[in-house]
Amino acid sequence: MTKTSQLVVDIASHSIQGRKDINEDSVGFCIPEDALQLESKGIVLAVADGVSSAEAGKEASNTAINRYISDYYQTPETWSVKHAGQKLLSSINLTLYKRSHEFTNEEKGYLTTFTALVLKSRISHFFHAGDSRAYLLRQGELKQLTRDHIASIGSGRSFLARAMGMDNSIQIDYGQLNLENNDILLVTSDGIHDFVDEQQIASIISQEKSCNERIKALVQAAYDNGSDDNISGALCQIKSLPNESLDDYNSKLTRLPFPPPLEENVILDGYKVIKELFASSRSQLYLVEDTDTGEQMVMKTPSINFLEDTGYIDRFIQEEWIGKRINNEHVVKIIQQKRPRTCLYYLMEYVHGISLDKWMEKNRFPKPKVAINIVEQVADGLAAFHKMETIHQDLKPANILINEETLHIKIVDFGSVFVAGLAEVFIPLEHEGVLGTATYSDPQYLLGKNTGIQGDLYALATITYELFTGKLPYGNKIEECQTAFEYDRLRYISAREFNPVIPRWFDRTLQRGVTFDLEQRYDNIEEFLYDLRHPNPDYLLDDPKIKKNKSQILFWQLLSGFWILMFALVIALFSKG
Repeated sequence: MTKTSQLVVDIASHSIQGRKDINEDSVGFCIPEDALQLESKGIVLAVADGVSSAEAGKEASNTAINRYISDYYQTPETWSVKHAGQKLLSSINLTLYKRSHEFTNEEKGYLTTFTALVLKSRISHFFHAGDSRAYLLRQGELKQLTRDHIASIGSGRSFLARAMGMDNSIQIDYGQLNLENNDILLVTSDGIHDFVDEQQIASIISQEKSCNERIKALVQAAYDNGSDDNISGALCQIKSLPNESLDDYNSKLTRLPFPPPLEENVILDGYKVIKELFASSRSQLYLVEDTDTGEQMVMKTPSINFLEDTGYIDRFIQEEWIGKRINNEHVVKIIQQKRPRTCLYYLMEYVHGISLDKWMEKNRFPKPKVAINIVEQVADGLAAFHKMETIHQDLKPANILINEETLHIKIVDFGSVFVAGLAEVFIPLEHEGVLGTATYSDPQYLLGKNTGIQGDLYALATITYELFTGKLPYGNKIEECQTAFEYDRLRYISAREFNPVIPRWFDRTLQRGVTFDLEQRYDNIEEFLYDLRHPNPDYLLDDPKIKKNKSQILFWQLLSGFWILMFALVIALFSKG
């Protein structure tokens, strides 16, 4: 790619609560320090105005600004600005909408306006929903780039017709314009533009002062003019533009060649191949070393079997972005590229350990305390996915690495992850017909239904069952099932048949975690974990006596005994009452 000069700007933001009790606005900007990221992603400035009638307007505006700015720079380099912005805002909107519906009062929730500008190369892109605004001042003429999403109901009354979090899907206005040197760009909340006319705005932001001084002067002018709202804005002036346009930057990246199979000691983009870790018909994993720093990491490359498959290429590119969004000690970390890529691949941290399936082969019937600890670590990693509105969908022991000394685990493989708000349609997992994905994945997935968190819970419960028994809850016949009728013929096998020291209440918790009936299955992982640790009173009934002749069941004796005693005390207290 031809080298160009960098985009140089003066930029600043300012926000005050004004005459209101709290500030429900949020405003921010970002200029990447990394020159490569500045060139590929550009500069962001944005403002969000939390809806004052909503209970969580402040939280909504903060979420929208922080998530957009942080997530935008994690999107694949091959995504266009428009594609990245619309995908991200769709995902953020869904997050806010779900939080809004946690409230029973429909008047309250997570609602906010949103307006952002992305300056990349010689083009400015804008994204907009609500009544915040974006302006361009060029050669003394001020132009409003966005339109207010306001609906009039007569008698001078109006209401906000569009906002983030208002519905489970949202239409985002998008537009772009070619930049010129000395262009001034402004984003404002209505606390500014409802109280400062365009002539005064143009006069203030065109002054020969720094952007920081000008935006503060504009905010103060709104306050002096009687603004009774929060007052926020961000201002940017173009100081220098790149010499040539990068309009075709993304198309060049999407045409990056697939790397060939890599041999030991081959150096690709400054990464020396130490050895091949894994290879399949879909991808390869290599242990590589950064020739500059000596840091070891894992390089994942696409399989040449899919050289002409655009869907596969898009999915491979998306894996890197999904991984960058998840920040959790129990999820493998994606490493930010430091040099331009000449081939299609991405980098991950190198985790010392073995896969959980191999560990279970070497450690049959681990101590209950150890097994529960492993399950809780996996659950914590899954929670990080779910927090970002993503579902792993392919959780299995082969996709979990465990350090044999510390027993610390990390979830790997983002190839089957479903991102709510990102995917236009749900694509069911492919039934591989072998021990693996089909064994641990929710049958509802395989039959084409997206069961979300309940699907990941099914996989977690199946892994928990296997940790304590060395077997599968429906036996190996589940691998052969292809239809709903074939799944209906399967019957849960009590974990106590394989490990008789397991209490009845623990077995019934596992059974509820892997049931095919979604109405009976746990709704969330937290409830499942709670019942693993605390005997559910409903599951304590009809618990047959077990011959206790092994020290191995001490864990179950203590846990069950304590909670049975507490249960009895509660009954006694109610009886006295």
